[in-house]
Amino acid sequence: MTEHVDWSEPEPAAAPGHHAVTPADAADAARLVAFGLQPKLQPARDQEYTELLRRYREDPPFARLADAVAAGLGLVVLEVSPRAGMAVTAAEDSVFAVRMGDYARRASADSADRFLHGLAHLAVAALAFPRPEDLADDGYIGRITVNGVDAFVRQACRRLEERADERGENTDPATDAPGLETAWRIWARRSAAGATKDARRLAGSTTGIVGKAAAFLTDSGFLQRTGDDNGGTYRTTARYQLQVRDMAGSAALAELLDLGVVPVTDGTASLLPAENTEDLELVAEAGLPFHS
Repeated sequence: MTEHVDWSEPEPAAAPGHHAVTPADAADAARLVAFGLQPKLQPARDQEYTELLRRYREDPPFARLADAVAAGLGLVVLEVSPRAGMAVTAAEDSVFAVRMGDYARRASADSADRFLHGLAHLAVAALAFPRPEDLADDGYIGRITVNGVDAFVRQACRRLEERADERGENTDPATDAPGLETAWRIWARRSAAGATKDARRLAGSTTGIVGKAAAFLTDSGFLQRTGDDNGGTYRTTARYQLQVRDMAGSAALAELLDLGVVPVTDGTASLLPAENTEDLELVAEAGLPFHS
């Protein structure tokens, strides 16, 4: 009679101070990511959310597990804090990614409008955080209005026209040419408001486009509407500040800020332009917070 030999290896003992990951831990980590995908949900108003955020900060293995769940969904964790909750943004290949082309096509069949919708989002970002220190200050709250964003872009239009005249360049390029200058020339030709028979703003007017951008950002938890003056007034959220920080080095935003037309008290431009952007071109469908 032969003796049975158990060849299975013993399970390694858990490291001191750590416990093995359980299905319950995985469920909690996924739950935290799910809270992060509800951008309008404020952590202070949900006890479970608050507790999971505390656990993330105090339990490193749990934090790594939550980060892994987010990464598996194609999400990038921007910050986990009581002020912003679990702030995530979608990577380019994520199923949660929103593309400017899709966004613009839902608003209009005109391909030129893709430039304008992208430009509206860039302008909102620049006006929301008019100085580098504003973007860096966690306590800063930006405020914008629909009419103010439209006025800012039209001022940029005039600056670009002056720059083209100084260079002796063609000031009337083909409408399908890439670049911010083309987008702003299309914007300058478009009606600022217009109205339907019942006095509603035309969706294809420039304030209509800005209004749609502001509504999208509000639905996404990036802005909060505070009033109806000047076409609609809005304030920024912590999530939007994180989003703009993440995108501040984009070529499109750098080109916008390089014009130096952002209205701030000291006359300086907005966010610091990214370095080494001379060889970069604006992607035709670029815009915050979208992928091209």
